Amino acid sequence: MNISFTKMSGSGNDFVIIDNREPVLDPATKRDFVQKVCRPKSSVGADGVIFIENSKKADYKWDFYNSDGSSAEMCGNGGRCVARYAFERGIAPQTHSFETAAGIIEAEVNGPVVKVKLTPPENLRNDVQVTFGGLQYKVDSINIGVPHAILFSEDVDGEDIQKIGSGIRYHSIFAPAGTNVDLVEKKNGSALKVRTYERGVEGETLACGTGVVASAIIASHKFKIESPVNVETRGGEILKVYIEPSNGSLPVVYLEGLTKIAFEGQIVEL
Repeated sequence: MNISFTKMSGSGNDFVIIDNREPVLDPATKRDFVQKVCRPKSSVGADGVIFIENSKKADYKWDFYNSDGSSAEMCGNGGRCVARYAFERGIAPQTHSFETAAGIIEAEVNGPVVKVKLTPPENLRNDVQVTFGGLQYKVDSINIGVPHAILFSEDVDGEDIQKIGSGIRYHSIFAPAGTNVDLVEKKNGSALKVRTYERGVEGETLACGTGVVASAIIASHKFKIESPVNVETRGGEILKVYIEPSNGSLPVVYLEGLTKIAFEGQIVEL
């Protein structure tokens, strides 16, 4: 085994990116490969792995996996990282599109700052009553390429996100696929603070791009806050969400923020 990779981070959400346009891995072994590569300490360590592949619909296609080996339709921070990777390696122009299981994503790369237009949000549900552990929670849910359940709190840092996140993620209301879970605190003006429990990671991550976007959409509706919405993630970075009206019932949304190339290397043994 001798597979080249790049480790990238988008607001603390980290990914292993592999150019697989000329296949370097047997497709049947991808899930096992991902699980091993994403393990911290014994391998590279990451929240997920992105394989760049050929597309007939866009500049390229991605095949995205969570750290547990499960596939994910979309990932906002992963999308920003892969867009920068593709541009800097001449795979795609500065403004381009790439194919995902959630649909075509448009991206604009400006150095380390990358802005992506996400697929249209859908399946909005407000004030869903979710009961577990003897407690009742009121949540809003929306699909922004992947499903998210949003809960508002006056102090997200004081919440037990592992308990709340796992309880809602596996609740029968969101079966069979489950959902990501976001705890959201409204700050002054058009600002939010968000913590996310990610499906597939099965725990809190330092950031989640689709979770930030989902939270901004729900908050803008509930509190009438103006675009752009500045969202502080668990890792401390600020992501910017642009919300534009559309002819449909739900808006057009963009996610913008910094990306970072951590290191490059060769995977020689798992």
